[in-house]
Amino acid sequence: MDIQAIVSLDRTECAVQCNSKKRILEIISGIAAKNNPEIDEAVVLSSLMSRERMGSTGIGNGIALPHGRLEGLDHVIAIVVTSKPAIDFDAIDSKPVDIFFTLLVPQDQTEGHLQTLATVAGKLSDKETIKTIRKAQTSDDIIRALQ
Repeated sequence: MDIQAIVSLDRTECAVQCNSKKRILEIISGIAAKNNPEIDEAVVLSSLMSRERMGSTGIGNGIALPHGRLEGLDHVIAIVVTSKPAIDFDAIDSKPVDIFFTLLVPQDQTEGHLQTLATVAGKLSDKETIKTIRKAQTSDDIIRALQ
């Protein structure tokens, strides 16, 4: 899976102002639906919240990988958001999160979903990539960091 194939400028935002897990998931859901008519904002939020109830997707080091499956979606979509300040996200290391790399996948893509998550997690384990994303001032900066 090529990360560049699933990210886009219209689904990337820097320094979003928010102060709660629910609010950042609402913002992410809104971004997902904004330029994708096949995506319903409320359905995205419900899917992301359901996944979070099973356990936090905060993987540590200020990073979260929220993800959900959507009926009717025919390809993987990523939404990348940074927040200022970092927020409590119940991450495994108990540290606040400021980088959110969200994946929305078709309902029936179980194996592909796991491979995509592994690819993204691998990319986000690179310290230089994370440092560059944290310094990003624009969506272009985030996209370049992920190349």
